[in-house]
Amino acid sequence: MPRTTDGDATPVPRRLLDAATRLFADQGYDRTSVQEIVEAAGVTKGALYHYFGSKDDLLHEVYARVLRLQQDRLDAFADADEPVEKRVRDAAADVVVTTIENLDDAMIFFRSMHHLSPEKNKQVRAERRRYHERFRALIEEGQRAGVFSTATPADLIVDYHFGSVHHLSTWYRPEGPLAPRQVADHLADLLLRALRP
Repeated sequence: MPRTTDGDATPVPRRLLDAATRLFADQGYDRTSVQEIVEAAGVTKGALYHYFGSKDDLLHEVYARVLRLQQDRLDAFADADEPVEKRVRDAAADVVVTTIENLDDAMIFFRSMHHLSPEKNKQVRAERRRYHERFRALIEEGQRAGVFSTATPADLIVDYHFGSVHHLSTWYRPEGPLAPRQVADHLADLLLRALRP
């Protein structure tokens, strides 16, 4: 049975994901071999196949782990005992920050999603849809309460915001003039301006 951790207690699945993320981001999913991943992670192919059935499974997990984090955080914002405007703003800013903090994962996903098996592609789309539906429900709550305008359909507002989020990996640079939180605040403010009656 493969070891779960190495000498510094880093779990083997984490080492594999970190190595795969670096390699997929640097040279592309299709140009990265399983051998390169296991060498970079310092494990055997047997260890990789113990935790991940295939390179496709690694690609799926690269994105799924970020989506799980974002879903958990969105659920917490949505369920908070706060005015709906604050919950929407907090959620809108948070998805920007967590995307920037995981920029390689986002870039890999949008560049390589077509490499996923049809089953995994369907899974990812369902997970993303669940996130977007929860976010849309917050917008609709604000619209029903009269806090947000109903002039623009909630679906279009959600697509507008997430279109901006999904393009972060094409232009955001950590060494650039804006910190993640500044970008998040600007984009969240743009969203709220679009929602106000």
